[in-house]
Amino acid sequence: GYDTVVGENANRLSGGQRQRIALARAILRDPRILILDEATSQVDLASEQLINRVLAEFTRERTTIIITHRPSTLELADRILVMDAGQIIDSGTHDELSLRCQLYRRLYRTHFREAA
Repeated sequence: GYDTVVGENANRLSGGQRQRIALARAILRDPRILILDEATSQVDLASEQLINRVLAEFTRERTTIIITHRPSTLELADRILVMDAGQIIDSGTHDELSLRCQLYRRLYRTHFREAA
């Protein structure tokens, strides 16, 4: 539940369970600015889809910074920053980056090949 201790070996929770609890706590705090770092990296596809639906509504009218490698999570973004070697190399929407940013296209395609 909400009061569950979350940590590396806390209560033998899976990584996905720890992520869901941490995300629920963040949402309940109702912050004006929300920072999510690989918030769905350890959850299954069904959980990720549910989380993304909740986040799509929750992040509306709120500043949200999402660090992710998952293309499905990128769909939540109004603006995507592409980083390489710690530097921002491009920014834009998915469509804009798909047209002009070779690294973005490669990462996006690579993810879908691995997911298939």
